[in-house]
Amino acid sequence: QVQLVQSGGGLVQAGGSLRLSCAASGRTFSSYAMGWFRQAPGKEREFVAAISRSGGMTKYADSVKGRFTISRDNAANTVYLRMNSLKPEDTAVYYCAAGSTIYTDDWLYWGQGTQVTVSS
Repeated sequence: QVQLVQSGGGLVQAGGSLRLSCAASGRTFSSYAMGWFRQAPGKEREFVAAISRSGGMTKYADSVKGRFTISRDNAANTVYLRMNSLKPEDTAVYYCAAGSTIYTDDWLYWGQGTQVTVSS
């Protein structure tokens, strides 16, 4: 069992930056690929980014490539999402998740979600 606790998020103007954090409990953090997802009001949850167990591989949605960076610190059991050049369309509840690989469709554990609001 892995528990994921998110922090960060908030309100920012368009063009601004935010960093989300997701801290995992337990000693098996490095056994999981980690991902970030988001869900905007009235829309389905969508994939944002993922990082492999070692951090050596990453994957991004086209909509955030070049603006968002996923990283992880296995010693600190934490995954991060750095979001730059934010746009109003990035407004959503963001969730971190743990899964087997960055290509999985079966993410096993989820964080509680954190609101990101980008004003125009």
